[in-house]
Amino acid sequence: MTSAFDPASLSLASGHFIAGRLVEDRGEIAVDAPSDGRRLTLVPRGGEGVVANAVEAARRALARSGWGECRPRDRVKALHAWADLIANDSETLACLEAVSSTRPHAHVPGHDIAATTEQIRFFAEFADKEGGLLAPTAAGQAGFVMDQPYGVVGAIAPWNFPINMAGWKVAPALAAGNAVVLKPSEMTPFSSLRLAELAVAAGIPAGLFNVVVGDGAVTGAALCAHPGVDKISFTGSTRAGGQIMENVARSGMKPMTLELGGKSPMVVFADADIDLAVACLEKGIIPNAGQFCVAGSRMVVAREIAAEVMERLIARFGVHVPTPTWAKDAGLSPIISERQLGRLDSIVAAAVASGATTACGGQRFDCAGSYYRPTLLTDVRPDNPAVVEEIFGPVATFQVFDSEDEAEQLARHPTYGLCAGLFTRDLSRALRFARRLETGTVWINRYNRSGDHILPTGGWKQSGMGKDLGREAYQSNRRTKAVLIDL
Repeated sequence: MTSAFDPASLSLASGHFIAGRLVEDRGEIAVDAPSDGRRLTLVPRGGEGVVANAVEAARRALARSGWGECRPRDRVKALHAWADLIANDSETLACLEAVSSTRPHAHVPGHDIAATTEQIRFFAEFADKEGGLLAPTAAGQAGFVMDQPYGVVGAIAPWNFPINMAGWKVAPALAAGNAVVLKPSEMTPFSSLRLAELAVAAGIPAGLFNVVVGDGAVTGAALCAHPGVDKISFTGSTRAGGQIMENVARSGMKPMTLELGGKSPMVVFADADIDLAVACLEKGIIPNAGQFCVAGSRMVVAREIAAEVMERLIARFGVHVPTPTWAKDAGLSPIISERQLGRLDSIVAAAVASGATTACGGQRFDCAGSYYRPTLLTDVRPDNPAVVEEIFGPVATFQVFDSEDEAEQLARHPTYGLCAGLFTRDLSRALRFARRLETGTVWINRYNRSGDHILPTGGWKQSGMGKDLGREAYQSNRRTKAVLIDL
């Protein structure tokens, strides 16, 4: 195995980025590399004081810079300059991203960083193209809807795609004229700190993009409860989303965008292109070791082709081998932590105890690091733990159906409704079935987002509220007021 970089050679910042500079803070939280378990560093647990300083810096920067009231094209230029600097700094960012996360260094420049720079440019272009609405009124009146930025957006990003998720939160908020205080995951804060540094270098006024480091229980809670934060945007588990809603409700009402958990079905009808379907089934659960909210963790397959599809999947699952994130060539990613690996292994054990059959996998790899074998579970009832629980690992269930109605019943989930995949050559069936599914996104004969960012993403039911990406994400960072004038 050839390494793309030496993890021990990296200088990892320990602190927060507030008012345009790194503010050093005592490290309290251990950060370990999931690829081999080595201790990387200690990062701080920012408390109420740190959060208050960041929010104050954000509000001060908004007032002094006029960012939310300036000529919109000036925001566009600064954001494009930021995207350019991120692209030019891709090697440094790739190392910072890979060292403590599950993202392979080999994928970060061409996938994560490329997508993030395009997201920044995409949202930047809304700044001078989206505006208010002139309302139809009586001839003696003029009525219109004025939209304005909220002020300070508190953003909380997860560990599974640190750069991308920071882009999802920060880019539309800044483009819409807000300041941002971002709390990345305490396990993966390093690339976010670098993004904030590059933002200042690009000409985005210091203090408009701040990063506070710490855990959810302390730092995240302080950010959500701070009265100077005007909106919250969060991506993470449904449980954590519920805690954020409680926290916000106790401390005062403010709007929220919550992109939460999923347990997404991939439904394969008998007339599907089997080569395409099998490739998508694999890509829906194996990349990033299944640690993404839209993972296609429930495979629902027509009985006529079920045996062939399962045979092919078992063969494909067996070729993936553990590969450190700093390897030159990408392979199977590690699970983010030993704690998370233990959780997913316990769910698999509970699934088997409840009657599931392990077609392949079902245990961790015997090697350094937190790696789990790609796993396919069959003979699962709808109440099986592996069907009910979001596992967040390379574990999928395999269920068989005989009719379209049965396929719909199996595809429905009592808790989640984030996305779904359909595979069929029958366009009428695809559109009919897509309408019946209770999910925020449906992919037909594919399984993943496109690279143009125009389609919004967000869940139904307990998979969230509000939208990331698309025009909706920009609009959700601006609030409206009605104005009526008697002429």
